[in-house]
Amino acid sequence: MTAFLFDLSFWLAAPVWLLMIFAPSWDVTTRIASSPLTVLPILGVWLALAMPVAPELWAAVTSPDLDVFRDLAATSNGAGAVWAQVIAWDLLIGQWMFLQARKSGVPTWVMAPLLILTILLSPVGLPLFLAIRATAQRRAATRVA
Repeated sequence: MTAFLFDLSFWLAAPVWLLMIFAPSWDVTTRIASSPLTVLPILGVWLALAMPVAPELWAAVTSPDLDVFRDLAATSNGAGAVWAQVIAWDLLIGQWMFLQARKSGVPTWVMAPLLILTILLSPVGLPLFLAIRATAQRRAATRVA
């Protein structure tokens, strides 16, 4: 069951990512990406994975210690809960980037690979996006002035 929930956390996020990457101009995509509720099903998976290891999880987050966290992540439910949390967080970051790109005029052909990178490594995708967005905003301000 834990392996199923681990996989499910990704598959619940995948449709939103696919819309933002392959149908960025569709009004439905913008409506869906504008909602933070997209992560609720993933957080439901997180809850199902976290409940069996609640005491260990609580210990890991209230007294951060590498050994305690490593012990939590060594359990399938602990690793699955951390994974579901990462998937939910990455999705929120991706949705925010998608919406900011539309406001800032970042082209969809730039955003598609950037969103894919964010799915895989959000700590790389987010700073790259911030730099690209800043450049797009500067260019827009220069054109207006």
